[in-house]
Amino acid sequence: MLTNATKITTCIILIFFINVYLVYIGKTIYLPENLKHFNMKRILILLFVIVLLTQYLDAQTTEDSVKAVVKQLFEGMKNSDAKMIQAAFADSAILQSVGRNKEGRIVIENEPINDFAKSISTLKKGAADEQIVFESIKIDGQLAMVWAPYKFYFEGKFSHCGVDSFQLVFINGQWKIQYLIDTRRKQPCD
Repeated sequence: MLTNATKITTCIILIFFINVYLVYIGKTIYLPENLKHFNMKRILILLFVIVLLTQYLDAQTTEDSVKAVVKQLFEGMKNSDAKMIQAAFADSAILQSVGRNKEGRIVIENEPINDFAKSISTLKKGAADEQIVFESIKIDGQLAMVWAPYKFYFEGKFSHCGVDSFQLVFINGQWKIQYLIDTRRKQPCD
């Protein structure tokens, strides 16, 4: 998977080596005086800065791609669009919630993605509005983690808050949610 940043870095390195080659040839053929006296230290520092910058830009692009999938899920919820919701998840994705039962014991509830998407699609548009904050995003190759506190509003009224914890995988050239577990509470929500 070659990203734009990788392609740019490759081009810059190629240009660097062409310039170095021209300096050595410049001793045998005519080149303008400013090309004969390259300051190699400046070129190496500039090349190093450019490589670091492109790596940073690549990281930003990957992070933005991860965020886009998470945002897609919540846009699908807000628009009551089952297909958009399902498209955010990998085929074998797991959806869970951590909460308390009537006796006050902590329980983990499992919900199939298709059932979740179908139940959201029966709501009127705008009824399910989960507002998140991307607190932490970690990426390692084809694996990403997102920690996102949220507040959930149903039909414009505050319902509950908590944290969404996402595990995403890079499959067939795109990020997909493989695992989502959340907490739910009425307070505190700050």
